[in-house]
Amino acid sequence: MKPGRLAPSNRAGGVQLPIIPIVAGWIAETPGTISLGQGVVHYGPPAAALAAIPEFLATVPHHQYIPDAGLPELRKAFEGKLRAENGIDVPFERGIYVTVGANQAFLNAVLAICDPGDEVILLSPYYFNHEMAITLASAVPVPVPVDERLQPDLPAIAAAITERTRAIVTVSPNNPTGAVYPQETLAAIHRLCAERGIYHVSDEAYEYFTYDGARHFSPGSLGGEHVISLYSLSKAYGMASWRVGFLVAPEHLHRDLMKIQDTVVVSGSAISQFVGLRAMREGRGYCASHLPSLATVREEVLARLSVLPDLVEVPSATGAFYLFVKVNAGMSAVALSERLVREHKVAVIPGETFGVTRGCWLRIAYGSLREKTAVEGIDRLITGLRAILAP
Repeated sequence: MKPGRLAPSNRAGGVQLPIIPIVAGWIAETPGTISLGQGVVHYGPPAAALAAIPEFLATVPHHQYIPDAGLPELRKAFEGKLRAENGIDVPFERGIYVTVGANQAFLNAVLAICDPGDEVILLSPYYFNHEMAITLASAVPVPVPVDERLQPDLPAIAAAITERTRAIVTVSPNNPTGAVYPQETLAAIHRLCAERGIYHVSDEAYEYFTYDGARHFSPGSLGGEHVISLYSLSKAYGMASWRVGFLVAPEHLHRDLMKIQDTVVVSGSAISQFVGLRAMREGRGYCASHLPSLATVREEVLARLSVLPDLVEVPSATGAFYLFVKVNAGMSAVALSERLVREHKVAVIPGETFGVTRGCWLRIAYGSLREKTAVEGIDRLITGLRAILAP
């Protein structure tokens, strides 16, 4: 083979490098750094779920493959969860698929509905792995900026639809902004997709994390053959490393989704799904029991950031465990983020990775830390911003 042909594909080459490992590298080179970057919770899976692992080893033939779509018991349980909590009525046999996290669920959906060159509308700032998955599938991400309240701009979304548009993606509660989209907004996007004959992909990984009276709404409850919903056990049940997600899709995609699932992973981990089923039996109350501590940390973070009105603008964020803040800085967010790690031992995620190229924006994640550590991290952030931007 000629040396000139030994090169990565254009498909892979066009995908941005994931920022989390880059920031992790800065942290590794700066011992003692407090991370306000990683989007995980501070608690782990329910004790009862972990205690069931010996039962799995004793009763499940774990040397064999499980069904491609996932353990039937887990999918059946999720069917009941959707009906009771989300108002979505879909049979698990041909509508619910267990994936390796919600990220794989999103990639499977994109592969099922897009051909090369097709377009997918993302609300910017967007979740960076969504943009990466669309690009990896040789489709085209089309960012549409949200408004000044970090809410969807419906006229701008409608104007961005072309003959190549295949889907509009919403994430609510939102990563990276923490915004929660109202029912009427999501319903309007749902209607727009139906009218234009395109899919509405609704990522609901943070559905249980809302504050100040905000309420989560599932567009799938409105019905229709054009809605695809994504869920995860990573956040609510503290199971990030176990990689259990769910893809809920209309039946007309079933055959193609099964082809994709079998090609990409065959099936997810059996033990992860077994533990996930036991976690779900603990119910939504498990997450609810941890929300007060998250809410306390959130209030502490907001209170401390309020002392920097000239340097930091903090838009409303009533969901997930993120704040997306605008910084009055004459440098890129990447440069500022690296200096905050190396000089002040606190890590945040720069806004460029979420598609924001105008202004300096930082994502602050407060879910992975207990109150004392989170407060210390925010104090370091405030000290660092003052030292770097207003010396």
